Amino acid sequence: MTWEVHDRDGRPIYMTSERWQHALEKRPWLAPYLDDVLATIRRGRRHQDPLNPRKYKYYAAWDALRPEFNHLVVIVLFGERLDQMGRTVPNNYVTNVWAVFIYGDK
Repeated sequence: MTWEVHDRDGRPIYMTSERWQHALEKRPWLAPYLDDVLATIRRGRRHQDPLNPRKYKYYAAWDALRPEFNHLVVIVLFGERLDQMGRTVPNNYVTNVWAVFIYGDK
């Protein structure tokens, strides 16, 4: 299974069930938050990794995660691939998901 969403600027991003299961291996308590993870990509803020310009962190506040955490973080790698017609198309995919507590931010 694959979930595809578009971020705030319309960029397509997908997450495979394999990547979701990878995230749940170390954080099984995230299982009920799949819809929130996808919403984090849709409307969250993003920051580019300073060492890897293809890598972005999307994050958004979620009160349901409290008291231990208050934000979901979704790591996305941006790239391109050739489609069946030989055209270059976006290949932007989730590599990991976790939760953090960010002080003074909502």
